[in-house]
Amino acid sequence: MPKSPAKTAKKQSRQGFKPGKSGNPSGRPQGSRNKATIALEALLEGESEAITRKAIEMAKNGDMAAIRICLERIIPPRKSRPILIDLPKVETAKDITKAQSVVIAAMANGDLTTDEATDISGILEVKRRSIETVEIEKRLESLEAQK
Repeated sequence: MPKSPAKTAKKQSRQGFKPGKSGNPSGRPQGSRNKATIALEALLEGESEAITRKAIEMAKNGDMAAIRICLERIIPPRKSRPILIDLPKVETAKDITKAQSVVIAAMANGDLTTDEATDISGILEVKRRSIETVEIEKRLESLEAQK
C-alpha cells in the first residue's frame, strides 16, 4: 500500500537542494565542451575532407540534398534582412496606431512578410509600453504634487 502524502512530506523536504543553492554553485567551467560534441569530433577527425569531397561529388551528380548542404555552406541562409519602411514618427500612443496601419498595409502589398510585420509590430508594442509607462509616471507625480 502506498504511503500517504503526510508521511512522505518529511522525507521529500530533506531531499534536493536548498532554495537558491545548486549542487554546483560555480556552474559549468568556462570553456568546457559538451561530451557528445567531443565524441562526434573524434569520429570525424581526419575524415572531414573526404566527407566534404563526397558531398560535392554527390551534388555534382544531382543529389538535391547534397546540393542544398553545399549551397548552405557557400551562402548561409540569411537570418534577417534590413527592412525599408516609411513609418511615421512615433511619440504618442496614437502614433502607434498609425504606424501599425503602415505595417499592415506593407504586409498586404507584399512588401513585408508576415514574420517581418510581426517583428515590427512587436517593436512598436515595446514603444507603446514605454510611452504608457512615462505617462503613468507623469500622472503619479502630478497626483503626489497635489497632496
